[in-house]
This record gives sequence, C-alpha cells and structure tokens, in this order.
Amino acid sequence: MEMVKTEGLVFEYIRRNDEGEVESINRAVDNVNLGIKKGDFVAILGHNGSGKSTLAKHINAILTPTEGVMWVGGINTREEEQLWDIRQNAGMVFQNPDNQIIGTVVEEDVGFGAENLGVPTDEIWERVEKSLKAVGMLDYRKHSPNKLSGGQKQRVAIAGVMAMKPQCIVLDEPTAMLDPMGRKEVIETVMELNKKEKVTVILITHYMEEVINADKVFVMDKGKVVMEGTPREIFKEVDELKKYRLDVPQVTELSHELRKKGLAVPEGILTVEELVKVLTALPKN
Repeated sequence: MEMVKTEGLVFEYIRRNDEGEVESINRAVDNVNLGIKKGDFVAILGHNGSGKSTLAKHINAILTPTEGVMWVGGINTREEEQLWDIRQNAGMVFQNPDNQIIGTVVEEDVGFGAENLGVPTDEIWERVEKSLKAVGMLDYRKHSPNKLSGGQKQRVAIAGVMAMKPQCIVLDEPTAMLDPMGRKEVIETVMELNKKEKVTVILITHYMEEVINADKVFVMDKGKVVMEGTPREIFKEVDELKKYRLDVPQVTELSHELRKKGLAVPEGILTVEELVKVLTALPKN
C-alpha cells in the first residue's frame, strides 16, 4: 500500500494587495504525480525554490492543494474532519529544532505530542522511553534541551514525533542548520528508525550524501518532479543533476571525472569503499 500518493498536485501562493486584489501568483508545485510505499526511505532533492518544502507541507496537511489530490495513509488531505488522523499518520521535523522543542526537560518535551493526542499517562512514559532509546538520547532524558548540541536537539525533535507513533515521518531539511557531525547523527538516526521501526521516511534535503541509502529519490525543479529512480540511477546522471543546480556526492564526482579521463570506472558510484574496490581491480599497466 502507498503511504503517500499525489495526482496532479498543484499549489499556488497567491499574493494580494491591501484591497484584496490578486497581485501575483507563484505556482510552487506544478502537476506532481508520485507514490511512496509504506516502509520506504524516500529522498526529495531540489535546489532552493524547487517546491520540495511546499510539497512536504502537504503531507502533513499544513497546506492543501490548489488543484489535484494528496492522499496520506489513504486519506484525502482536503477532508478537514480527518485532519487529526492525517497528522497522526505523518509527523514532521523541520530545519530548526529550537522551533519544535518547547519543554524545559527532554523527556517532557518528547511526551508533549502524545499527551496532546490524549494518550494515557502510563503509555506516554513508555513511548517516551522507547523513542529516546531509538534515537540514542535515553541518557539525556533529564537534561535541559538548551544544553544539547544541534544534532542532539534534532534527535530529541525526532523522538517527539516518534512518540506520537506516526506511520510516516517527514523531515524538511532537518540537517540544514547542523555541523557535519550533527548531520551524520541525524541521518544515522533516521535510517535506524526506517530499518528497525519500519517507519516510512521522507527526507527533504539538498545534501547529496544524505540520500545514498534511500530506496527512491525524486528530484524537483520549478515545482515539477524532473527525475526519479534509485540513488544509483539518479547519480549516474551527473551532468543532468548539474543542469538543475545540484551537486553529486564527492566520490561520485571523482569517479565521473576518472571515467572522463579514460579509466574503466562505472557511473553512479556512491561510496568511497566502492570506488576503492573498483580502482584496485583495474589492471596495473
């Protein structure tokens, strides 16, 4: 079953003047059709202004379509009476963890969403413990969030969403404000949740290295999905990605340049280990 599905999805930002007259219309999402299966780890790539974050906000029904349809867990996001169910199905983690953390103690913050859902107190604490353990933050449950690093705060934000037991977690550029170590922590956490908890993960990002383990990648440009496939299929198209102002992982770029120099290196190499294996197998002349 598909966790998320769109048909002809369009969203327009409409700017009006003081008299309420339309001044401009910006089509941020333009006729998008995609399907994301339950349990998949999917990445959505795109340059700033490509429409990927606007698309993400539809999955949680923060925005609803101007035209077309978005289904989440089989529910049409236009159905206002089902808004609660949609947001239980799909939790969101944003760029800045400080905007999502409201508790003065880590464990209280993680339990906040579940409490709002009316979950019984005993079950809330069970969920808090399980969620903190899943993101590797159980030892920090009594700490103040203010004392945590950026990566740790983002893991707490993910735990808070997890405690609500969504079937799907949407992460909208969750590592954009983090240093390389924080980015690594968060992506490893997300991958663990996907593998062990079978949570559908939708990662919106422009960091190429974060998506090499995804099941599927969608590339957006000017509101449209312009490429889709596995990470290897996508990163084979180095020149195509550059046309959309996107980079590729450094090791993929290196292997691409080596191939252009005449070495028998396949396109779409994703890891350093993979490149080393290929290079050591080349005939020594």
